[in-house]
Amino acid sequence: MVSKAPSGFEKVKPTLDEFESQLREVHGAKTSKVSAKKNEHLWQVLRIHHERSRYIYHLFYKRRAISKDLYEWLLRQGIADRQLIAKWKKRGYEKLCCLQCIQRSESTHGSTCICRVPRAQLERDDTAFHQCVHCGCHGCASTD
Repeated sequence: MVSKAPSGFEKVKPTLDEFESQLREVHGAKTSKVSAKKNEHLWQVLRIHHERSRYIYHLFYKRRAISKDLYEWLLRQGIADRQLIAKWKKRGYEKLCCLQCIQRSESTHGSTCICRVPRAQLERDDTAFHQCVHCGCHGCASTD
């Protein structure tokens, strides 16, 4: 059951509706069977999810533009990702792209994803990295 939105929701509703329409567009898009990367469709969904959560995070923690009641309501409704936002508040995770990139069980070597390694270190080690295989990000280390 969806409870009534707290006051202030009408201010953020147009932006949230835009994110929702982007998600519908991605879900409705025809994907090529011979796509170069099989996860590209999922990457777009994760990017929109990230942007929507980041929008709410900035409204509450950076700009102080929404109330705590509205923030908590948005989290309960699943509009923003509570666990991802919790990570962004921790030092070293400010730019984290998705939770899957820090789960060691998702890695072939039992460590975090290569997108978490700072660009400078990758260049110093002559390691080629273009996109994360989990979410398609181009690097989310806090020092980048």
